[in-house]
Amino acid sequence: MENTGIWVVGFIIVFVLGSILGLRVSPREKALGIMREKARKMGLHPRLVAAPDWTKIPMATESRASMVAYYSILIPDARLPLMRARVEEQKLKLVQGDDKFNDLPIALKGIYAIDMQANCVGLYWEEESDLRATQLDDMKTYLKSLAEL
Repeated sequence: MENTGIWVVGFIIVFVLGSILGLRVSPREKALGIMREKARKMGLHPRLVAAPDWTKIPMATESRASMVAYYSILIPDARLPLMRARVEEQKLKLVQGDDKFNDLPIALKGIYAIDMQANCVGLYWEEESDLRATQLDDMKTYLKSLAEL
């Protein structure tokens, strides 16, 4: 009878400790949260979206699109043309839009594609390529410069 009580108490302790340890946020998720908050404070609008077909980002499965980070800026008084471009070999390769955007260099790492429409310019990128958020300022500057072209 004594051994049964010890086993029950042992299982309860293991269960409670497992639950507590399971609630911890992983360092990767914490870094992503901090980076997204920093982006919001500086005027970037981060969100996760299903990767559009034109970006050529590989599908997660045969029937499900991959989720990708989309960081954008709004320019309230702008009337921007529609533009979509993939990043290939650190240059923009135009999918749709004005030829002036074709072959523009891009020094940012982890960028898949950029799009522009109406009063919004945004980029699809792999957040894990910069978990320390070192290029957020450069991203915002680059997006603004594209809007001014």
